[in-house]
Amino acid sequence: MSTKYFYNDMWPYVSRFLPNLEDSARQCGAIKRSRNVPSAEALIRMGMAYAVSDLSFKDVAAWARALEIAQISGPGLHYRIKTGEAWFEMLLTGVLEEEVRCEPVGFRVKLVDATVITGPGSVGTDWRAHISLDPDTGRIISVELTDAKGGEIFSRFTFERGEIVLGDQGYTSPRGIYSVVSSGAHLLFRVNPYSLRVCDVQKQRMSLLSYMETVGGNEIKEWDVLVPVPSDDAKKTWSSDRAKAWVRGRILAFRTQKGDVIWLFTDLDSKKLPKESAKKLFRVRWQIELLFKRLKSLLHLDELPTRKGPTAKSWLLLKFLAAALSQRLLAPTERFSPRGVRAQFNLL
Repeated sequence: MSTKYFYNDMWPYVSRFLPNLEDSARQCGAIKRSRNVPSAEALIRMGMAYAVSDLSFKDVAAWARALEIAQISGPGLHYRIKTGEAWFEMLLTGVLEEEVRCEPVGFRVKLVDATVITGPGSVGTDWRAHISLDPDTGRIISVELTDAKGGEIFSRFTFERGEIVLGDQGYTSPRGIYSVVSSGAHLLFRVNPYSLRVCDVQKQRMSLLSYMETVGGNEIKEWDVLVPVPSDDAKKTWSSDRAKAWVRGRILAFRTQKGDVIWLFTDLDSKKLPKESAKKLFRVRWQIELLFKRLKSLLHLDELPTRKGPTAKSWLLLKFLAAALSQRLLAPTERFSPRGVRAQFNLL
């Protein structure tokens, strides 16, 4: 990364999107005394320099000394980043919550999904980033970081009344479905036919796989169904008779060009969301996959420097904070010239 990148200083412009830095840093314990780090602004600037560059703590400390941002050593910066985790999470939440949202016209759509993040030498999942996205603007709405045990479920997110939530088959959970409809929102998600228990309108168990052969190549099949929701204390095997609630909806099925059957569930009736419209709308979900590709190719989110080290979560939070600030500077869906002024904005 070139030296010009760090000396082209747009930080005063960027930092205005980070209000109350001093108060919030002391509230979270990120700064208790100003020895070596003169201000909270200096700390967040060094933290983001570490997260969005390929520099080590020692290199970032040297850069900070050269620009007279702070007089700190590499180990000292490591300690500050480690203890700033709660503060970085607060800043990320604050920046995302301050996004200006337009009043919805008709249904407002929200996309949810998770991406896996692994460190060097990993043989499995180290972290999951659970993200919700506004497809109209391409902006991230919320981020939650968990370890490998943090599964995909709709109840991780908050939803507004009347919006439609789009998800993939990893969200096939009756409790998650119930959490969405209970909030007044609506669902359209891809179903895993092996894991979702569905019943007909008489509450008799039905197997989706038994209907697979009836799905033709150019048609969309549709069934009215009920999804039983297990009680909070239900075990792995439970009876539908003891369901605490039933969610009414529709199963839609169609074949891809390769001949695979796609199963969708929605709680909206056919008047509000016809099956052809549901099929087209579900394609919008691909936008969140493109977001993951951008985060990993432009912000190098998949290059976690340490798997479970004390600064791993801070590094991830700072990465997402950089993404949140970037979308405040320039809407992801806005067109611009690579030679234009907007292309020269520097977060550091």
